Amino acid sequence: MKLGMTSQATHHSRQCGSVLSGRRVLVVEDEYVMAENLCEALVAQGAEVVGPVPTAAEALALLTQGPAPHLVLLDVDLQDERVYIVVDRIRLDRIPCIFVTGYDPEAIPAEYADVPRVDKPVEIQQILTKVSGE
Repeated sequence: MKLGMTSQATHHSRQCGSVLSGRRVLVVEDEYVMAENLCEALVAQGAEVVGPVPTAAEALALLTQGPAPHLVLLDVDLQDERVYIVVDRIRLDRIPCIFVTGYDPEAIPAEYADVPRVDKPVEIQQILTKVSGE
């Protein structure tokens, strides 16, 4: 499975700290196995996971409850809807986000072309790289 970390990588992240350590991360993903694997990988990096939620409506509801997340990871295609309404909301709050998707970059509307993306199946290192700006 691509999301998993080797024991060496897990040891390294715990020893050196992770860019996600102590950060609240909202996961918006409608594929159960993908969501669970992503959440496990985030927790292994020290993140506090919010969700996962499978719909835009649930994501928007979570954004109004409790402290704001530090990062939002979003699948572009949620069941029968796109996630762009959530992106519009988190942009207002200046919360960084990353698309976790199987979509080609050309399939993303131009107004969301600036959103960083990682391809499915995702490896946690891809997310760490995007977050740290490497």
